[in-house]
Amino acid sequence: MDKNLAIFENFKIRRLYDKKSETWFFSVVDIIFALTGSANPTDYLKKLRKRDAELGKYIGTNCPQVEMMAETGKKRMTLAGSPEHLFRIIQSVPSKKAEPIKLWLAKVGYERIQELADPERSLNRARENWQRHGRSQKWIQQRMMGQETRNKLTDYWSEHDIKTRDDFAILTNVIHQEWADVTVKEHKKLKGLKTQNLRDHMSEAELIFTALAELSTRQIAQTMEAKGMNENKIAGRRGGGVAKKARIDLEQKTGKKVISSRNFLSRRQTGLNKPEVKKLLKKK
Repeated sequence: MDKNLAIFENFKIRRLYDKKSETWFFSVVDIIFALTGSANPTDYLKKLRKRDAELGKYIGTNCPQVEMMAETGKKRMTLAGSPEHLFRIIQSVPSKKAEPIKLWLAKVGYERIQELADPERSLNRARENWQRHGRSQKWIQQRMMGQETRNKLTDYWSEHDIKTRDDFAILTNVIHQEWADVTVKEHKKLKGLKTQNLRDHMSEAELIFTALAELSTRQIAQTMEAKGMNENKIAGRRGGGVAKKARIDLEQKTGKKVISSRNFLSRRQTGLNKPEVKKLLKKK
């Protein structure tokens, strides 16, 4: 999941970490939406500030405008507050979720401070979560190594004119389709996934080839000094091509396909029956 998104119940809360003050800043509108479920949380906040003059003054003085990703995939200046600021705002909103969200804000802020002081904590938390879901130590190691490779690639993109979430998704799909001969969407469908993260349901081989494709893409992009979508698409196809050649070679030598329908869900969760799986595999 995006590190600048946090989840409270089923609500996505945008956030940004300020390294200088070692503080998380959360979108005020997202917090209002989580508290009230309002169809128009922006309008709700405007009316709240007008109704409570002291609160309006407090928000204007303490809550800065910071750059966050909007639903359009573009970054926009967004009213944000630290947990301390949000506690004051929450007091003025009649909601049964006031106390739970206060506890949640304190928890996510504290965990981030812990992880900065000791980064191993975040790694251990991820490892423990996968263990609870039945993943093997070997799979977990490969998943974490693949994530590090992925992070280095997205860092390169961010520094070379790739800014929006949609652009990240497009480039990821270019690489994936090149090495796997299926799109990310098709791969998820093959595995019977809906909202789940594809990589969390990959086999060890799928993780390894994904990492090889993304490692190759980053190194080729660096050599090309690729900037923007067009140049990074070229690097993505070339990087994916490196992994594709390795995949085909392995499949020829073993007689086994790398791309599979296997996942870590129950059959009830996938909603796929055997004929559907066979049809998707035949298409592949």
